Amino acid sequence: MYAQMVKSDVGQDDPARLAAFQARIDAGEKIEPKDWMPEGYRKTLIRQIGQHAHSEIVGQLPEGNWITRAPSLERKAILLAKVQDEAGHGRYLYCAAETLGVSRDALTEMLIDGRMKYSSIFNYPTLTWADMGAVGWLVDGAAIMNQVPLQRTSFGPYARAMIRVCKEESFHQRQGFDIMMKMAKGTAAQKKMAQDALNRFWFPSLMMFGPSDKDSVHSAQSMAWKIKMNTNDELRQKFVDQTVPQAAYLGLTVPDDTIAWNAAKGGYDFAEPDWSEFFDVLKGNGPCNSERIAARRKAWEDGAWVRAGMLAHAEKKKARKMAAE
Repeated sequence: MYAQMVKSDVGQDDPARLAAFQARIDAGEKIEPKDWMPEGYRKTLIRQIGQHAHSEIVGQLPEGNWITRAPSLERKAILLAKVQDEAGHGRYLYCAAETLGVSRDALTEMLIDGRMKYSSIFNYPTLTWADMGAVGWLVDGAAIMNQVPLQRTSFGPYARAMIRVCKEESFHQRQGFDIMMKMAKGTAAQKKMAQDALNRFWFPSLMMFGPSDKDSVHSAQSMAWKIKMNTNDELRQKFVDQTVPQAAYLGLTVPDDTIAWNAAKGGYDFAEPDWSEFFDVLKGNGPCNSERIAARRKAWEDGAWVRAGMLAHAEKKKARKMAAE
């Protein structure tokens, strides 16, 4: 297994080899699965890609909840297609992680037993149809802000997976904005519903970029390896600068009284999220943490017979091939 090969590589701490690896990164080269890489680089990628894949899969749950309750057949079809897209994104990313020597089964088990996380935003409930608009507009908008730079990330399989993911996420963001526009331009009750969704999802969306740079454990090394292309605070600022004018266009109000244009920095000043809430959700204490993990555990256990059947078929096929040879 490639992971085992990397772990046993005696050159892991060789300064010359590490320097040569960093030189490739600095030159903008893509690192491919069979290339030598430091163990820290591999582990960081597994953590980031695994969390990203889990987020795509868990992200289907709050939206799937609304497929049968969407207000029209057209809206049902659009939302169903979106949820299917998210499943595909998870598959692309699991495949990218597998090139690093970790199986999809292992990643799923790490999620279920708490050793691996997913985006904190999916631990909040979707209470009304307007939430489908807020999720598409804000959550997918924040995801795009995170993911577009990852098309230039240093690990080849991850960068290539992001090309299709970003194209599809851009449609998801537009779909969410369209829902919010219909609600905001509708009846007084519909506009109130849209405003309530914005109020509840604004700060959790800001949390999606991760903690402030001064509190981020992984950012500096991930930036040096070009696993991340921008800091958390840079992306959060860009998201706010893009989204505040969109809210104004909708006739909605961002739930932050401190929002103000700062000409000196060319962006908006805004309030920081409640980071104690963010870390509490990460620890498993969010409104829907237990519900989300329970759903993933049930799907994993219910699918055990399928995995067993596929493995048995593969073994039978292998045996027949060996017998024929």
